[in-house]
Amino acid sequence: MLLFSIQMLSVQPDTKPKGCAGCNRKIKDRYLLKALDKYWHEDCLKCACCDCRLGEVGSTLYTKANLILCRRDYLRLFGVTGNCAACSKLIPAFEMVMRAKDNVYHLDCFACQLCNQRFCVGDKFFLKNNMILCQTDYEEGLMKEGYAPQVR
Repeated sequence: MLLFSIQMLSVQPDTKPKGCAGCNRKIKDRYLLKALDKYWHEDCLKCACCDCRLGEVGSTLYTKANLILCRRDYLRLFGVTGNCAACSKLIPAFEMVMRAKDNVYHLDCFACQLCNQRFCVGDKFFLKNNMILCQTDYEEGLMKEGYAPQVR
């Protein structure tokens, strides 16, 4: 896999028009894209799978197997999938996840495993015996001797 940046450049009126790597025509637009050391019309630099305009979806593109791809399609085709530490179901490579140490979770599964409280950005959570706990359940468990929580 190779990751490349995409630059949007203004075309200077006093310069000779550059050729587009996609359609081989001269670029006479106000802006052009530079990627893979080549110049492109904004409409010509597209993902080989979903046809999205790569200059609009981000500042990077991926190449593999002679394909130019957006991030989502690259991960869908070539990314590594894994299993959620909470529900054990498959997590597609392109899906957003939460991580705690070596564990990976679906966003919906990232919750206290005792009371099912969902976490918001900035909330404290604790990983005890490989379980995600909210602060309340973690502190209650510390006060009990022989802490061994059971998942409800």
